Amino acid sequence: MVAFGKKLKERQIQEWQGYYINYKLMKKRVKQYGHQIEVGTLDRRHVLKDFSRMLDCQIEKIVLFLLEQQGLLAGRIAKLNEDQDALQQEPDIAKLSQLRENYRDVGRDLLKLLFFVEINAVGLRKILKKFDKRFGYRFTDYYVKTRANHPYSQLQQVFKHVGLGAVVGAISRNLHELQEHQGSFLSIYDQPVLPLQDSVVDAMKAAVDRLSHSTNFLNFLAQHALIMQEELPTPTEEVVDDKRYHFMSLILNLANTFLYMINTYIIVPTADDYSMSLGAPATVCGIVIGSMAVAQVFSSVYFSAWSNRSYFRPLVFSSIALLIGNVMYAMAYDSKSITILLLGRLFCGLGSARAVNRRYISDCVPLKIRMQASAGFVSASALGMACGPAIAGLLQTEFKIYKFTFNQNTLPGWVMAVGWFFYMIWLCISFREPSRPTQETRADPQTSDEPARNDALEKGLQQPLLPSTEANQDDEDCGSDDESDDSRGPANSIRSAYRLLTPSVKVQLLIYFMLKYAMEILLSESSVVTTYYFGWSTSSVAIFLACLGLTVLPVNIVVGSYISNMFEDRQILLASEIMVFVGILLSFHILVPYSVPQYVCSGLIMFVSAEVLEGVNLSLLSRVMSSRLSQGTYNGGLLSTEAGTLARVVADVTITMAGYLGQKTLLNVTLLPSLIICITSILATCFTYNSLY
Repeated sequence: MVAFGKKLKERQIQEWQGYYINYKLMKKRVKQYGHQIEVGTLDRRHVLKDFSRMLDCQIEKIVLFLLEQQGLLAGRIAKLNEDQDALQQEPDIAKLSQLRENYRDVGRDLLKLLFFVEINAVGLRKILKKFDKRFGYRFTDYYVKTRANHPYSQLQQVFKHVGLGAVVGAISRNLHELQEHQGSFLSIYDQPVLPLQDSVVDAMKAAVDRLSHSTNFLNFLAQHALIMQEELPTPTEEVVDDKRYHFMSLILNLANTFLYMINTYIIVPTADDYSMSLGAPATVCGIVIGSMAVAQVFSSVYFSAWSNRSYFRPLVFSSIALLIGNVMYAMAYDSKSITILLLGRLFCGLGSARAVNRRYISDCVPLKIRMQASAGFVSASALGMACGPAIAGLLQTEFKIYKFTFNQNTLPGWVMAVGWFFYMIWLCISFREPSRPTQETRADPQTSDEPARNDALEKGLQQPLLPSTEANQDDEDCGSDDESDDSRGPANSIRSAYRLLTPSVKVQLLIYFMLKYAMEILLSESSVVTTYYFGWSTSSVAIFLACLGLTVLPVNIVVGSYISNMFEDRQILLASEIMVFVGILLSFHILVPYSVPQYVCSGLIMFVSAEVLEGVNLSLLSRVMSSRLSQGTYNGGLLSTEAGTLARVVADVTITMAGYLGQKTLLNVTLLPSLIICITSILATCFTYNSLY
């Protein structure tokens, strides 16, 4: 894999080369420190002092150049403001148009400066991380705290960019005034939400937003979706064409996610009753619920591969499979066949198009709204999870039409079949297949004219400069800078994808497996456990599960908007794992009579903690996973989906197998593996704690 030092050099603006962070020199110095400490010629205190001084010099060089360029931009804006004042006295349409273009030229140069700041911020974060990993220090915490909080902080200029924000504001205000609404007395300050239709301004705002590292709710939800970002772009790199984006197609993808999650959980409150009505034990509900996940293990792979060629056809196939599966599920009651019931759920699992939904957002949604689309994906999943049991609770009726029985067991299948039928009609009418980019349509940046380069700059700088996988490349930086780019292709099999997983990534996937296992145990056996211990009705179980589902978004709001700004992700990760452990421990039935408050409180602690853990875990996973797993069929999203799906399958099989020991021991027997896996993940997290950035 190409080292970061080489990528940094390739993406530098040539005329500014001497002002970038000297990443190669600093990496070499870190290696020298390591050797000198090993042979005893240098003590650690001297290393800290010398490396701090080197960082201070590098940051000072960057900041002084940044201030110089800001001054030049400010001078150009001041001159253009004078020209604008003169034109107010004697308006000239041609000169006004030229003036507006001159402001846009300043904006393009500002984009270059924002690119300069970001690539230096990336280099700084990576060299600090490399130093910590090499020597086992918490040097990053010390350096950032001492430099960022100092009244004369230069580090703040790199990460807070207050002056750049003022330049963005000046350009935006003047372009707004030069837009075609002369006669209006409103400015951007009077109506901040007033849209300004200018690609340069949009690009500047996107670049500034990306430089801000404070976590917010949308960021947190977007990371929750684990929609992998592509590699580090260059200023002239082609990006997602807005023409590929179609709003209604995005809504249809989100609707598919919403309906599928309803389909998954709508049977949970009644699965045990349905199994018993067909002559099977109540605990067979684990297999009934889990059979959908079994099929999803395979469907995720072929849907991921299919999405390389089309998005429309996989969604149509998904709708048909789910329609057939739900009809079979409903008809199993009158056929008195547990086999048809299980085949129906398997068909439903074969229609799982979540890989396509993720891929569509990643490939076809413009970067400026991709975060919102990713958050919408998570919100649709959470809402579907809450609505499924709630709808099941409303279907408490029984009647017969011709030879078909409609009751609380079969109605979930019939309702979902009707839902997928209407969805398929809507899909065929409204979905628009995005065009596939070809080699011929990719412009050569060396041969294209100046306007094309400027346009590419505006769009290219809206993409994330730092890939979501920056952290995983620290070890790779130690490799040769001359390594071939051919090695950067996507993984072409599950095995090759697995080889790209670092120990940190494996720990993250283990955590994901654990939390999905614990959640599936809680949800899938809820109807059996609550009926046995408390005599709950289907409606009571449905209300309980719906309430759990409704906690997802509020919890994410609290974590994404507040908690993640107060603590590091890895601290939240470990705390959440411990709380899941506490929830599992409190769920055991030991000695004292099992009560509703104990079950509800322990279940709530376990579920909410698992939800927090899932968001933080996927956020960290997106940073430590190889950039090669952001492309192709066997991508990071597929691996995480497979890990979660396998966890659900194992959990549901565990419930069914434990059922043979009797319902009296079901709760403790199924919770014991959850406890063991949870302890294992906590120990693994503690072991790799310092590498989880």
